[in-house]
Amino acid sequence: MFDVEVIRKDFPILSRQVHGVPLVYLDSANTSQKPQVVLDSLTDYYTSHNANVARAVHTLGSEATMLFEGARDKVAGFINAPRRDEVIFTKNSSEALNLVAYTLSNATSTPGAERFRVGPGDNIVVTEMEHHSNIVPWQLLAQRTGAEFRYIPIDDEGRLVDSLIDERVDDRTKVLAFVHQSNALGTVNNVERLVTRAKAVGALSVIDASQSAPHRPLDVQSLGADFVAFTGHKLYGPTGVGVLWGRYELLADLPPFLGGGEMIETVDMSGTTFAAPPHRFEAGTPMIAEAVGLGTAIDYLTAIGMDQVQAHEAQLTAYALDALAQVPALRVIGPSTPVDRGATISFTIKGIHPHDVSQLLDEQGIAVRAGHHCARPVCLRYGIPATTRASFGIYTTTSEIDALVAGVIKVQEMFS
Repeated sequence: MFDVEVIRKDFPILSRQVHGVPLVYLDSANTSQKPQVVLDSLTDYYTSHNANVARAVHTLGSEATMLFEGARDKVAGFINAPRRDEVIFTKNSSEALNLVAYTLSNATSTPGAERFRVGPGDNIVVTEMEHHSNIVPWQLLAQRTGAEFRYIPIDDEGRLVDSLIDERVDDRTKVLAFVHQSNALGTVNNVERLVTRAKAVGALSVIDASQSAPHRPLDVQSLGADFVAFTGHKLYGPTGVGVLWGRYELLADLPPFLGGGEMIETVDMSGTTFAAPPHRFEAGTPMIAEAVGLGTAIDYLTAIGMDQVQAHEAQLTAYALDALAQVPALRVIGPSTPVDRGATISFTIKGIHPHDVSQLLDEQGIAVRAGHHCARPVCLRYGIPATTRASFGIYTTTSEIDALVAGVIKVQEMFS
């Protein structure tokens, strides 16, 4: 049974105070806090097993390699990947998405390169609600190749304009990249609709699952996309580690992203041949301890159950939307109902800049984020400079949402 009070005891940082009052942490979309077991796994790795992976046959090297590759197995199980060698470790989602974009433009003479070729007359499609990490790499790919860069707009409610999907994604589309759950709006997109359209026109589909992986079951086989990216630090794991999952038949035909140690098969002065996936895409010493910590975070979430996590956060989201709706002059930016939306709520308050709201809430011990959340096109769409964003996790309680509402009202009183 899901017991948030029991879960909270696993997170040592939640017991601290800020400005003399208990911390209310409502910034999990930015980064999640870490349970003690994850912190312990990092310490244990460095104190008992520290060595480089896949390079040494001594005991420590074998242990480190086993732990690192064991983490890959845990990720594969967590996302229901058909094969463990479809899981690539990266620094974060940004690097994972850049990996796909750059390898596509480098696929000029490799076997199967024709299906990856992007050039003049082709187009690349994203959505207006994307994080910059899923906009900029594709803009750069368009610039390198001469392809057209397009986007699917969002409506007043913060959802994709469905009637324009088939228009923007046409028979010249090579890539459709979209977010599963928006970090700025909380919107959960209709993956089946988008992936089906991409397949219909022969385009590759790329999903940014950074905001969905920590909050709901993530099954890459059910999603049906070609590539899925997410990051560890939002998944209750360490910073500095992310994941790219890709279909093996695609990874096997893509060229390397970076060159260096461990991504090779053979090297001599006349040329180089490359390792099979995933190691082809993991040049140099990887993020060993961080991957081990991510594996521990996955064990922790699996023990709780991602269905239970999703149900808890759905209740929180509905509760928060109802509570915030009672605050005068507060406008939610994004879906106003809990249907097809996640536990991230952005809002503005008439006459008060979001940065002022965030700073004054912090003085009350309430941690929220203010800004464009690396999704500036969303702010431009709604004609606002920024929003205040409250985002929830497995440790968030309704009493913390009550504290947020009371804090916002107090901020309004200070400005009245």
